[in-house]
Amino acid sequence: MTVINPQDTPIDVPIKSVEVISDTEARGTVVKDGGDDPDVTHGTDVVTTVQLTTDGELQFRAGFGVGTVTKPGLAMPPGEPAINPGPRTMMTTVFKEFCTAGQGVIVTVSVPNGEVLAKKTLNSTLGIEGGISIIGTTGIVKPMSEEGFKNSLVPQLTVMKAAGYETAVLVPGRIGQELAKNVLGIAINQMAETSNFIGFMLEQCVKVGFKKIVIIGHIGKIIKLASGSFHTHNRMSDGRMETLVAYAALDGASTAVANEIMECRTTEAAMPILAREHLTSVYQRVADRASMRSERYIANEAEVGIIIATLDGEILAVDETAKRIGGEEHWQIPSTL
Repeated sequence: MTVINPQDTPIDVPIKSVEVISDTEARGTVVKDGGDDPDVTHGTDVVTTVQLTTDGELQFRAGFGVGTVTKPGLAMPPGEPAINPGPRTMMTTVFKEFCTAGQGVIVTVSVPNGEVLAKKTLNSTLGIEGGISIIGTTGIVKPMSEEGFKNSLVPQLTVMKAAGYETAVLVPGRIGQELAKNVLGIAINQMAETSNFIGFMLEQCVKVGFKKIVIIGHIGKIIKLASGSFHTHNRMSDGRMETLVAYAALDGASTAVANEIMECRTTEAAMPILAREHLTSVYQRVADRASMRSERYIANEAEVGIIIATLDGEILAVDETAKRIGGEEHWQIPSTL
């Protein structure tokens, strides 16, 4: 079958099966081809049931395994099936081509294992319940670029803003997320995962309209921000130990201790040395510097607070901005820090 995408490009879609249910209803199945990129839906059946009506309208419904939007801030409003504008546009084109005047269609999209697959996505965080989203803009699988992955993180912020939050909490990964939720009492809906793209997500926070941002993460990530590196993948930036040595030296570390720290493979491995030498004040230096660098990165268009954690979820340092914002938000930041 050939369909026309929103860019007016014809696309050949292999059909797995077609079933005629009645004179006014039929069902077709295709297999999602995710290409060579990681895609939880790759190889999954996508089933579309089409039912003719006489109201002249095209209606979309979420079948089993396709989610429903429950929060504002996404491409579709709450209550609508999680079928994005791109796929809807392509289906509308077919509707207009084949339906006569006064004829309507109810389109129900189902993904048999969609509920299970959705658990591997950000859908629940974004407010899409009951299954996966039917997304896309062109209908053509292209190798996933870094830009594409970064852009997939942004809806977390628009949903957060639409929910009424004035402070955005950025968490590079599980450590920050668990600390924020279980220790600080921050709602999961107020957090956005950044992966390694902390600088990009800071910029997006400003674009969405946040004036207060708090980054919560492991010392190994935050220390990169303190050195001015905002893409934190090891391939892009890895001066962790050099930065740690510099701050330790500022707090009085001897050359021997500096060399010992430099030999460590990770920031966690250096922590016993800092404790032994009474240099744990380094963590506060890192938090303060990371805050300053982050605000500078976004041209001081928002305040940025920093909370640093260990692998075990222990808080190492909180800068003054994070303390103040945390107080305003009624988070459970320990008073001893």
